Amino acid sequence: MTRGTTNPNRLRRMDRWIAATHGAELRRAADPVAVDLGYGAAPWTAVELLHRLRTVAPRARVVGVEIEPARVAAALPYERAGLVFRHGGFEIPIPQRPLLVRAANVLRQYDEGEVAAVWHRLCGRLAPADPATGARGGLLVEGTCDEIGRRHVWVALGPEGPRAVTFATRLGSLERPSDLAERLPKALIHRNVPGEPVHAFLRDFDRAWAAAAPYASYGARQRWIRAVRALTSDWPVTDGPVRWRQGEVTVRWEALAPRR
Repeated sequence: MTRGTTNPNRLRRMDRWIAATHGAELRRAADPVAVDLGYGAAPWTAVELLHRLRTVAPRARVVGVEIEPARVAAALPYERAGLVFRHGGFEIPIPQRPLLVRAANVLRQYDEGEVAAVWHRLCGRLAPADPATGARGGLLVEGTCDEIGRRHVWVALGPEGPRAVTFATRLGSLERPSDLAERLPKALIHRNVPGEPVHAFLRDFDRAWAAAAPYASYGARQRWIRAVRALTSDWPVTDGPVRWRQGEVTVRWEALAPRR
Protein backbone atom coordinates (compact mmCIF):
# COMPACT_ATOMS: atom_id res chain seq x y z
CA MET A 1 0.00 0.00 0.00
CA THR A 2 1.27 3.47 -0.87
CA ARG A 3 1.10 6.38 1.57
CA GLY A 4 -1.94 7.52 -0.37
CA THR A 5 -1.23 11.23 -0.16
CA THR A 6 -2.38 13.15 -3.19
CA ASN A 7 -3.72 16.54 -4.18
CA PRO A 8 -6.25 17.63 -6.79
CA ASN A 9 -4.58 18.51 -10.09
CA ARG A 10 -1.32 16.87 -9.03
CA LEU A 11 -1.01 14.73 -12.19
CA ARG A 12 -2.08 17.39 -14.69
CA ARG A 13 1.25 17.36 -16.56
CA MET A 14 1.20 13.60 -17.03
CA ASP A 15 -2.48 13.67 -18.05
CA ARG A 16 -1.89 16.47 -20.55
CA TRP A 17 0.95 14.51 -22.15
CA ILE A 18 -1.11 11.30 -22.30
CA ALA A 19 -4.01 13.10 -23.97
CA ALA A 20 -1.71 14.66 -26.56
CA THR A 21 0.39 11.60 -27.40
CA HIS A 22 -2.01 8.70 -26.84
CA GLY A 23 -5.34 10.28 -27.72
CA ALA A 24 -5.42 8.80 -31.23
CA GLU A 25 -5.00 5.25 -29.86
CA LEU A 26 -7.85 5.83 -27.42
CA ARG A 27 -10.13 7.25 -30.11
CA ARG A 28 -9.69 4.36 -32.53
CA ALA A 29 -10.32 1.66 -29.89
CA ALA A 30 -13.75 0.06 -29.65
CA ASP A 31 -13.59 0.09 -25.84
CA PRO A 32 -10.92 2.55 -24.65
CA VAL A 33 -10.32 1.54 -21.02
CA ALA A 34 -7.75 3.33 -18.86
CA VAL A 35 -6.56 2.30 -15.40
CA ASP A 36 -5.48 4.66 -12.63
CA LEU A 37 -3.33 2.26 -10.62
CA GLY A 38 -2.78 3.20 -6.98
CA TYR A 39 -4.87 6.37 -6.96
CA GLY A 40 -4.42 6.79 -3.21
CA ALA A 41 -6.55 7.78 -0.25
CA ALA A 42 -8.79 10.05 -2.34
CA PRO A 43 -10.09 9.46 -5.88
CA TRP A 44 -9.27 12.91 -7.31
CA THR A 45 -6.69 11.69 -9.82
CA ALA A 46 -9.07 9.11 -11.32
CA VAL A 47 -11.88 11.65 -11.62
CA GLU A 48 -9.51 14.10 -13.32
CA LEU A 49 -8.10 11.43 -15.64
CA LEU A 50 -11.59 10.62 -16.94
CA HIS A 51 -12.29 14.30 -17.61
CA ARG A 52 -9.00 14.87 -19.43
CA LEU A 53 -9.16 11.72 -21.53
CA ARG A 54 -12.69 12.49 -22.66
CA THR A 55 -11.56 15.80 -24.11
CA VAL A 56 -9.70 13.74 -26.75
CA ALA A 57 -11.56 10.40 -26.61
CA PRO A 58 -15.23 10.86 -25.62
CA ARG A 59 -15.82 7.11 -25.16
CA ALA A 60 -12.91 6.62 -22.75
CA ARG A 61 -13.59 4.82 -19.47
CA VAL A 62 -11.45 4.85 -16.33
CA VAL A 63 -11.05 2.17 -13.67
CA GLY A 64 -9.42 3.25 -10.43
CA VAL A 65 -7.51 0.37 -8.80
CA GLU A 66 -6.32 0.37 -5.18
CA ILE A 67 -4.83 -2.38 -3.01
CA GLU A 68 -6.38 -0.99 0.19
CA PRO A 69 -10.08 -2.02 0.46
CA ALA A 70 -10.97 0.96 2.65
CA ARG A 71 -9.81 3.34 -0.05
CA VAL A 72 -11.96 1.58 -2.63
CA ALA A 73 -14.98 1.83 -0.34
CA ALA A 74 -14.35 5.54 0.20
CA ALA A 75 -14.17 6.12 -3.57
CA LEU A 76 -17.42 4.33 -4.48
CA PRO A 77 -19.62 7.44 -4.02
CA TYR A 78 -17.60 9.09 -6.82
CA GLU A 79 -18.47 6.43 -9.38
CA ARG A 80 -20.32 7.70 -12.43
CA ALA A 81 -20.80 6.80 -16.06
CA GLY A 82 -17.36 5.82 -17.30
CA LEU A 83 -15.69 5.70 -13.86
CA VAL A 84 -15.56 2.75 -11.46
CA PHE A 85 -13.26 1.66 -8.64
CA ARG A 86 -11.89 -1.83 -7.99
CA HIS A 87 -9.78 -3.54 -5.34
CA GLY A 88 -6.53 -4.95 -6.69
CA GLY A 89 -2.91 -4.37 -7.60
CA PHE A 90 -0.46 -5.15 -10.38
CA GLU A 91 -2.67 -7.95 -11.72
CA ILE A 92 -5.12 -5.22 -12.93
CA PRO A 93 -8.43 -6.84 -11.90
CA ILE A 94 -10.52 -6.09 -15.00
CA PRO A 95 -11.48 -8.41 -17.85
CA GLN A 96 -10.30 -6.06 -20.61
CA ARG A 97 -6.72 -5.39 -21.63
CA PRO A 98 -6.46 -1.64 -21.04
CA LEU A 99 -5.29 0.95 -23.55
CA LEU A 100 -3.68 2.90 -20.72
CA VAL A 101 -2.28 2.17 -17.28
CA ARG A 102 -1.14 5.19 -15.30
CA ALA A 103 0.95 4.39 -12.21
CA ALA A 104 2.09 7.64 -10.61
CA ASN A 105 4.12 7.62 -7.39
CA VAL A 106 3.46 3.88 -6.95
CA LEU A 107 6.90 2.30 -7.40
CA ARG A 108 8.70 4.95 -5.38
CA GLN A 109 8.57 2.72 -2.29
CA TYR A 110 9.86 -0.38 -4.08
CA ASP A 111 13.47 -1.51 -4.48
CA GLU A 112 15.12 -0.76 -7.79
CA GLY A 113 15.58 -4.47 -8.44
CA GLU A 114 11.82 -5.03 -8.34
CA VAL A 115 10.93 -2.49 -11.03
CA ALA A 116 11.68 -4.61 -14.11
CA ALA A 117 9.38 -7.41 -12.93
CA VAL A 118 6.55 -4.96 -12.21
CA TRP A 119 6.98 -3.32 -15.60
CA HIS A 120 6.92 -6.72 -17.29
CA ARG A 121 3.76 -7.73 -15.47
CA LEU A 122 1.93 -4.49 -16.25
CA CYS A 123 3.04 -4.41 -19.89
CA GLY A 124 1.73 -7.95 -20.23
CA ARG A 125 -1.75 -6.68 -19.36
CA LEU A 126 -1.76 -3.91 -21.98
CA ALA A 127 -3.79 -4.11 -25.16
CA PRO A 128 -1.52 -5.60 -27.87
CA ALA A 129 -0.25 -3.80 -30.92
CA ASP A 130 -2.00 -4.49 -34.22
CA PRO A 131 0.30 -4.16 -37.26
CA ALA A 132 -2.69 -4.51 -39.60
CA THR A 133 -4.19 -1.24 -38.37
CA GLY A 134 -1.01 0.49 -37.24
CA ALA A 135 -2.15 0.52 -33.61
CA ARG A 136 0.79 0.58 -31.18
CA GLY A 137 -1.19 -1.06 -28.41
CA GLY A 138 -1.62 0.02 -24.82
CA LEU A 139 0.56 2.42 -22.89
CA LEU A 140 1.97 2.18 -19.37
CA VAL A 141 3.01 5.53 -17.89
CA GLU A 142 5.00 5.13 -14.68
CA GLY A 143 6.72 7.96 -12.85
CA THR A 144 7.02 10.30 -9.93
CA CYS A 145 6.08 13.91 -9.20
CA ASP A 146 6.26 16.35 -6.33
CA GLU A 147 3.32 16.99 -4.02
CA ILE A 148 1.69 19.68 -6.13
CA GLY A 149 2.73 18.50 -9.57
CA ARG A 150 5.30 21.14 -10.49
CA ARG A 151 8.00 18.61 -11.36
CA HIS A 152 7.42 15.22 -12.90
CA VAL A 153 9.46 12.51 -14.66
CA TRP A 154 7.89 9.39 -16.16
CA VAL A 155 8.71 6.41 -18.34
CA ALA A 156 6.36 5.44 -21.17
CA LEU A 157 6.19 1.73 -21.96
CA GLY A 158 4.31 -0.28 -24.57
CA PRO A 159 3.58 -4.01 -24.80
CA GLU A 160 7.16 -4.42 -26.04
CA GLY A 161 8.73 -2.59 -23.08
CA PRO A 162 10.15 0.87 -22.31
CA ARG A 163 9.93 3.49 -25.03
CA ALA A 164 10.86 6.92 -23.67
CA VAL A 165 11.43 9.13 -20.63
CA THR A 166 9.67 12.48 -20.27
CA PHE A 167 10.77 15.37 -18.05
CA ALA A 168 8.05 17.92 -17.30
CA THR A 169 8.10 21.00 -15.10
CA ARG A 170 6.53 24.29 -14.26
CA LEU A 171 9.22 26.44 -15.81
CA GLY A 172 8.80 29.35 -13.42
CA SER A 173 9.82 27.11 -10.51
CA LEU A 174 12.98 25.76 -12.14
CA GLU A 175 16.48 26.94 -11.24
CA ARG A 176 18.22 24.36 -13.44
CA PRO A 177 17.05 21.21 -15.28
CA SER A 178 18.90 18.88 -12.90
CA ASP A 179 16.42 19.97 -10.21
CA LEU A 180 14.22 17.30 -11.78
CA ALA A 181 16.64 14.58 -10.61
CA GLU A 182 14.82 14.22 -7.30
CA ARG A 183 11.70 13.15 -9.23
CA LEU A 184 13.32 10.50 -11.40
CA PRO A 185 11.33 7.23 -11.35
CA LYS A 186 12.66 4.34 -9.31
CA ALA A 187 14.35 2.74 -12.32
CA LEU A 188 16.59 5.81 -12.72
CA ILE A 189 16.79 7.75 -9.47
CA HIS A 190 19.72 5.74 -8.08
CA ARG A 191 21.51 6.00 -11.43
CA ASN A 192 22.09 9.73 -11.29
CA VAL A 193 25.81 9.19 -10.68
CA PRO A 194 28.87 9.70 -12.90
CA GLY A 195 29.17 7.01 -15.53
CA GLU A 196 25.43 6.53 -15.96
CA PRO A 197 23.55 7.93 -19.00
CA VAL A 198 20.88 9.78 -17.03
CA HIS A 199 23.59 11.64 -15.11
CA ALA A 200 25.27 12.63 -18.38
CA PHE A 201 21.95 13.79 -19.79
CA LEU A 202 21.16 16.04 -16.83
CA ARG A 203 24.71 17.39 -16.89
CA ASP A 204 24.39 18.28 -20.57
CA PHE A 205 20.93 19.75 -19.94
CA ASP A 206 22.32 22.03 -17.23
CA ARG A 207 25.08 23.16 -19.58
CA ALA A 208 22.61 23.88 -22.37
CA TRP A 209 20.41 25.76 -19.88
CA ALA A 210 23.37 27.88 -18.80
CA ALA A 211 24.33 28.60 -22.41
CA ALA A 212 20.72 29.67 -23.09
CA ALA A 213 20.78 32.24 -20.27
CA PRO A 214 20.52 35.22 -22.67
CA TYR A 215 17.07 33.92 -23.70
CA ALA A 216 15.83 34.29 -20.12
CA SER A 217 15.00 37.90 -20.89
CA TYR A 218 12.25 36.53 -23.17
CA GLY A 219 10.98 34.24 -20.41
CA ALA A 220 11.73 30.81 -18.99
CA ARG A 221 9.82 29.11 -21.82
CA GLN A 222 12.09 30.53 -24.51
CA ARG A 223 15.16 29.59 -22.49
CA TRP A 224 13.88 26.01 -22.10
CA ILE A 225 13.13 25.71 -25.82
CA ARG A 226 16.60 26.95 -26.72
CA ALA A 227 18.25 24.55 -24.25
CA VAL A 228 16.27 21.55 -25.50
CA ARG A 229 17.03 22.42 -29.10
CA ALA A 230 20.73 22.36 -28.23
CA LEU A 231 20.31 18.93 -26.63
CA THR A 232 18.98 17.44 -29.85
CA SER A 233 22.45 17.46 -31.38
CA ASP A 234 23.65 14.80 -28.91
CA TRP A 235 20.53 13.16 -27.46
CA PRO A 236 17.59 11.40 -29.20
CA VAL A 237 14.84 13.84 -28.29
CA THR A 238 11.58 12.49 -29.73
CA ASP A 239 9.24 15.49 -29.45
CA GLY A 240 9.28 19.02 -30.78
CA PRO A 241 8.59 22.67 -29.95
CA VAL A 242 4.86 22.10 -29.36
CA ARG A 243 5.70 19.92 -26.36
CA TRP A 244 8.76 21.91 -25.34
CA ARG A 245 6.56 24.96 -24.91
CA GLN A 246 4.70 23.02 -22.22
CA GLY A 247 7.90 22.61 -20.21
CA GLU A 248 8.47 19.06 -21.45
CA VAL A 249 11.15 17.07 -23.21
CA THR A 250 11.02 13.38 -24.13
CA VAL A 251 14.10 11.23 -24.77
CA ARG A 252 14.29 7.66 -26.04
CA TRP A 253 14.63 5.12 -23.24
CA GLU A 254 17.68 3.46 -24.77
CA ALA A 255 19.68 6.67 -24.34
CA LEU A 256 18.99 6.90 -20.60
CA ALA A 257 18.68 3.24 -19.58
CA PRO A 258 20.98 2.07 -16.77
CA ARG A 259 24.22 0.53 -17.95
CA ARG A 260 23.58 -2.66 -15.99
